[in-house]
Amino acid sequence: MFTPQGPSLRELTVQALSSVEHGYDLLASKFDATPFRTSDRLLTAVTSTLETLGPFDSGLDVCCGTGAGLGVLRSVCAGRITGVDFSTGMLTRARNAHPTADLVRADALALPFAPAFDLAVSFGAFGHFLPADQRTLFAQVHAALRPGGTFAFPLPAPPPVGSRLYWTLWGFDAAMRVRNAVWRPPFVMYYRTFRLADVRTRLEATGFEVSLTAIEPLGRREDGSPHCRLVVARRK
Repeated sequence: MFTPQGPSLRELTVQALSSVEHGYDLLASKFDATPFRTSDRLLTAVTSTLETLGPFDSGLDVCCGTGAGLGVLRSVCAGRITGVDFSTGMLTRARNAHPTADLVRADALALPFAPAFDLAVSFGAFGHFLPADQRTLFAQVHAALRPGGTFAFPLPAPPPVGSRLYWTLWGFDAAMRVRNAVWRPPFVMYYRTFRLADVRTRLEATGFEVSLTAIEPLGRREDGSPHCRLVVARRK
């Protein structure tokens, strides 16, 4: 899973026993060499799907990390692009990779933006938000979008019950709950707390109109359903 350039087991352990913010500060220099970085295949597939939904002017990457999603915005947005994250270390890496982007350090639950963006995206960050915080997150993104603006993010199909991936994610979440019950500060990262039906309900309650678009370059499962969908939430 990890390349030789990635973090050692000791470094991962220290990171896992830290807060979310400090943990990512520690991991930032080697983050792109881990499997936690959003894959180029997914980024390319999302880009091609977004191109059919535009045009877009200004773009915002919520929880941008080292800036993988900023490349997507650069491809589909004609105007300025902005990344926001609360990890200084991750923003430093993003700034090196995308020197022309506006990068802002802020909590995604308290975004410091007026309604200025036509498109907001996010990749791989939603596990850091407990269900109770998701509505606040969506409200913050809603407030940062112009009327008619779009919030889009990929959402993979859930793994089949009983599959290897199903038990891997279940085991990870269980281990994190035990860790957070016995160790402070907490490290919030769960894979099974972002379910499509719940997410859609919370987006609509926030004031979005929600549709789903299959990300066709990622293919379909045996039952014909897409491996991954793009959730497209438009501000009314």
